[in-house]
Amino acid sequence: MSFTTADVVKLRKVSGAGMMDCKNALKDADGDFDKALEIIREKGKLIANKRADRDAAEGVALAKVTADKKFGALVVLNCETDFVAKNESFVAFAEKILDAALENKVESLEALKAVELDGSTIEAQVTEQTGVTGEKLDLSYFNCVAGESVVPYIHPGNKLATLVSFNKEGVEEQVGKDVAMQIAAMAPIAIDEKSIPQAEIDKELEFAKEKYRKEGKPEAMLDKIAQGSLNKWYKDVTLLNQTYVKDGKISIKDFLKQNDPELTVTAFDRYTLNV
Repeated sequence: MSFTTADVVKLRKVSGAGMMDCKNALKDADGDFDKALEIIREKGKLIANKRADRDAAEGVALAKVTADKKFGALVVLNCETDFVAKNESFVAFAEKILDAALENKVESLEALKAVELDGSTIEAQVTEQTGVTGEKLDLSYFNCVAGESVVPYIHPGNKLATLVSFNKEGVEEQVGKDVAMQIAAMAPIAIDEKSIPQAEIDKELEFAKEKYRKEGKPEAMLDKIAQGSLNKWYKDVTLLNQTYVKDGKISIKDFLKQNDPELTVTAFDRYTLNV
């Protein structure tokens, strides 16, 4: 069976493989498009198996919300080198996965990997793209955030992304972005002190007591001193209590109240690629 340049172009568009890889696959398949596509997919699996022990530490972290701003998703797609991470096709593939997450409103990484995309699951697509890039790819992280208003932020370079949801609709765009950027810059671990598990609070108190005990502080004063240290810790690690990075005189809680007395954060997520 013969094939044309148009067939090669079509196979390239569907598979993402290079022109020569598509041409050779069609040649090996005697022009049978479906068989050629399967050859490319099998090549991807073979390369994936060969590179399974490689470290895929580079990649992109992307976040996006639905048109109604009620649901947001954050995905991380890893690769081996920064060269591939900056490739337009790689970024576009990650964005395609992110769009699928939003369209299907998936709630777990496993559910996202099982979503059908271009005739196969996203998990299979990631394996196929390993054959295209020649590097190990890994869809390593997914999380979603829902709320009355959800705002995404992607730091330039695609290595850091955040999502934040608010309790009210129609949050002013710049306000939402500023809070999302605050999360990116200051890496809070919780919304406020009430959101921190008691076990973590107890551990922090004990750490503070031991620190001041070693400094020779009186045993009778340790509880009071440790509580003061804990309050300072809250300011460092809880979003609403953090100092607003754009105005060192107010907290994020105050910043939100300046815009709307009833406005607050209901959830957030943050992911950074440590590369």
